[in-house]
Amino acid sequence: MPPDLKPGRVRLVGAGPGAADLLTVRALRAVESAQALLYDALVTDEILALAPRACLKIRTGKRAGRAGSMKQETINRLMLRLARRGPDVVRLKGGDPSIFGRVGEELEFLQAHGVETEVVPGVTAACAAAAQFGFPLTQRGEARRVVLTTARLTEGALSADWAAAADPEATLAIYMGGASAGEIAAALMSAGRSAGTPVQIVESAGQPGARQLFSGALRDLRSLAPALGDGPTLILVGDAVGRGAAAMDVPPRQASSSSGR
Repeated sequence: MPPDLKPGRVRLVGAGPGAADLLTVRALRAVESAQALLYDALVTDEILALAPRACLKIRTGKRAGRAGSMKQETINRLMLRLARRGPDVVRLKGGDPSIFGRVGEELEFLQAHGVETEVVPGVTAACAAAAQFGFPLTQRGEARRVVLTTARLTEGALSADWAAAADPEATLAIYMGGASAGEIAAALMSAGRSAGTPVQIVESAGQPGARQLFSGALRDLRSLAPALGDGPTLILVGDAVGRGAAAMDVPPRQASSSSGR
């Protein structure tokens, strides 16, 4: 880096669930002022359009279970190279960067190389789904805590530890679990969660095209096909989410397209 060139900074920004009006003001300002924008597959065109016309936009393409994603090591090196050239770099992630967004890995890498960093939080899918489909995540007398979890481990195997998720007073939000709905239901019931526990599956939570793919009981998930929907899916389990199912009067149903994150 030339001695007279001031190094840039990298902001790790949550794009929220996809709708531009769910961006925080700080996230909006970051996108509008970005000189280089590295964005994930779940970031919508509506949000990308807010960046300056001259902004360098690079799709990193990270999406669970999909081919063509840029490796994390490559993304790290790209952020570092851009920051050393001086521009204001925004690393734009769907949802909240601290929830399954690998923000810890990226912060450690950038800070180890002396790059100034900032994390800008965003609305995560569980909160967006609850708001959009009319159910709470916590409820007095029913749900005292919320567990945010991912269905799969780094190696791709289904997580084997569902004990905490089986807590009857917890609302469980399972990210990236659409293709494993039946396995997840079996694991939760085996761990002690009641077969009659309400469940909702929401696709593309927080976006205008969001859908309830399923609304029913935990036992019913076992009969679902591995494919639930083409957009990112979120499985919500717990007595509190049943309030939304009852109010919306959405019958359990099965979708027929491929599942995404």
